[in-house]
Amino acid sequence: MPLDQLQKIIHNPVIPYTGTILSGLLPGELVVIQGSVPDDSDRFQVDFQCGSSTKPRADVAFHFNPRFKRSGSIICNTLEKERWGWEEITYQMPFQKGKPFKIVFMVLKDKFQVSVNEKHLLLYNHRIKLERIDTLGIYGKIQIQTIQFISNNGEMPDGSQLVVPYIARLNSALRPGRTVAIKGEVNKNSNSFAVNLKSSDSKDIALHLNPRMKTNVFVRNSYLSDSWGEEEKDVTNFPFSPGMYFELLIFCDVHQYKVAVNGVHILEYKHRFKQLEKINILEITGDIQLLDVRSS
Repeated sequence: MPLDQLQKIIHNPVIPYTGTILSGLLPGELVVIQGSVPDDSDRFQVDFQCGSSTKPRADVAFHFNPRFKRSGSIICNTLEKERWGWEEITYQMPFQKGKPFKIVFMVLKDKFQVSVNEKHLLLYNHRIKLERIDTLGIYGKIQIQTIQFISNNGEMPDGSQLVVPYIARLNSALRPGRTVAIKGEVNKNSNSFAVNLKSSDSKDIALHLNPRMKTNVFVRNSYLSDSWGEEEKDVTNFPFSPGMYFELLIFCDVHQYKVAVNGVHILEYKHRFKQLEKINILEITGDIQLLDVRSS
């Protein structure tokens, strides 16, 4: 097994915890922290630090600090030369006292993207160069079961963008077992975008995926015989947010498509267009930066 595919896992660390991030952080890597919030917790923090010095205090590139007073908030900030910058405050509180949690910090070239319990929470733009981060600190009233560092095996898009609207022929027609993988970033003031799987010999759209950011509605439909069918909209959590990086996977199964975003299963859509072997065109339109498209 190649070294870059190894996952480093730390079990039941004693808090306060300070540990070296051995190979530093690279875009595409994930830091996954699982634990639970004690009933008497008032706050805790996860700090991505530049060293572990306490006097003078090491710079903190990303300070992630849930506070439970009143209705609760999450404070994000950067400490440089022992001075805090401006606070970025999120008033959404996904953590609950007495309940378990899973935080995923996705490291991107220009920012951190944070989800909690498989739901997108916030973005934090880098104020200190990513290369300087070499230490993880966890402090406050918190219980941690595992800390995982998961590498990306160089699978991150290089930042060059594909032109949108995008239209391309799949390298072979669709059939059960095939996957279409789309990597991109939602524009900051995005209204919506759409992904269509089509047939080249008609106007039919076998699968129309249309996330609408303004209303948090994820529309699915098919366009057959010159008319749209009935929209499907049910989804437990709307998975997109302005500015966020996403990896959208469409898996073609025998009776349906399965759709996942950033590794989380979102929905299923039963085949209405049954001649899968005729589906050979992928079309992507709307308010996104398109970074990578693959079918396998």
